[in-house]
Amino acid sequence: MIAAYIDEIIMFCAGLWMTSVGFGYLPMPGYSATPPLVRHFKWMGPMLLVIAIILAAAS
Repeated sequence: MIAAYIDEIIMFCAGLWMTSVGFGYLPMPGYSATPPLVRHFKWMGPMLLVIAIILAAAS
């Protein structure tokens, strides 16, 4: 049960980070230029946040 909460917290934090990098609020660490994958973070980050919230509400 505690492992599920830890998993949801990690998923939520990863979603926040991906959203922040995707919209340019944080720089991508280790890269001087933006890699092509970062443009997908604009939709993957919010999707990860929604999944984490739904899983937290379901448990």
